Amino acid sequence: MPLDVGAAFALPDDSDSATLVGRVFRPDVGGPSVVALRGAELVDISAATPTMRDLCEAGEPAALARDARGEPVATLAEVLANTPPATRDPGRPWLLAPTDLQAIKAAGVTFAISMLERVIEEQARGAPEKAAGIRAEMTAAIGDDLARLKPGSEPAMALKALLIEKKMWSQYLEVGIGPDAEVFTKAPPMAAVGHLAAAGIRADSSWNNPEPEVALVAASTGRIVGATLGNDVNLRDFEGRSALLLGKAKDNNASAALGPFIRLFDAGFSLDDVRKAEVRLTVDGPEGYRLEGASAMGKISRDPADLMAATIGKNHGYPDGVVLYLGTMFAPVEDRDDPGKGFTHKVGDIVTIASPKLGRLQNEVVYSAEAEPWTFGTAALMRNLAKRKLI
Repeated sequence: MPLDVGAAFALPDDSDSATLVGRVFRPDVGGPSVVALRGAELVDISAATPTMRDLCEAGEPAALARDARGEPVATLAEVLANTPPATRDPGRPWLLAPTDLQAIKAAGVTFAISMLERVIEEQARGAPEKAAGIRAEMTAAIGDDLARLKPGSEPAMALKALLIEKKMWSQYLEVGIGPDAEVFTKAPPMAAVGHLAAAGIRADSSWNNPEPEVALVAASTGRIVGATLGNDVNLRDFEGRSALLLGKAKDNNASAALGPFIRLFDAGFSLDDVRKAEVRLTVDGPEGYRLEGASAMGKISRDPADLMAATIGKNHGYPDGVVLYLGTMFAPVEDRDDPGKGFTHKVGDIVTIASPKLGRLQNEVVYSAEAEPWTFGTAALMRNLAKRKLI
């Protein structure tokens, strides 16, 4: 299945009324520009807001994105057609991940079903063939309907005491139903890949999966200004062997995908839309395999605003803001190849993450060592903006 480079495919259903902003690499200026989608055109508004961080820090980001004077770069269709690395013309602009200087964080174990899967990974010690038996044992012991259990509440603490007594307590249950949320660093600033880029898995991982999520974007004050789609690529075998391998399981070349655009909050889109969102996933394999799933934000165990408050605040400041993956309830367990081995990626998988008000994020799976090299970092951005007299 080829990547879908169509403009309509990437956009929200109500794109005509959405305030959509992103980043495009412009070869003619040697660096990235902040762009706003206006009709069919991507308009460079870098003269008013040199970085996406600056736009998110504005008093009214959506108004600035709509009203700032800008320079037309190309149509969205032209930019998307030139974005896949395999067919890109390096002399023409292409789409990037929509964030730049923001810290890239992720919240884990925010849905009951994914909480159970993390416990299963831990108990299986990274061996997928053990997962089915452990899953049945865990479900029999504590059930699988934990979505209504408020983390940190008296009933949650009572369940914790019971599981400790039964010697079934886990560090994943601690962050799933305990008082403290799990928030970890997914990737360095500027390391995320965008729509139609490759998404990376390690060649030495044999049990891994996509994680379709909504990601919130916040200013340095913690004020949430918008949202985008994300794929929090996860290596289940590495994390299952030890939670101390979380960095290796989560942070690899091209393992954090975001996009296609940030939808800024305005009169037609707010945090309540995020709370009601459904995120759908499809994986189309090179051998004709197809996997479908969904994640309903209404089933999240911690409110998105609470997760952001646990990420940024008096105890942990981020002067350039934060993008926060909110977690997923999607955990594929169906066998793809050998019985009892569950799902794992193959190189060439096409992963599509979709939500009606955020559009579609699509990436092809490759080995991280073979992904497009990340060479344009923060220092390169600062030098480029200075050369263009934007800072």
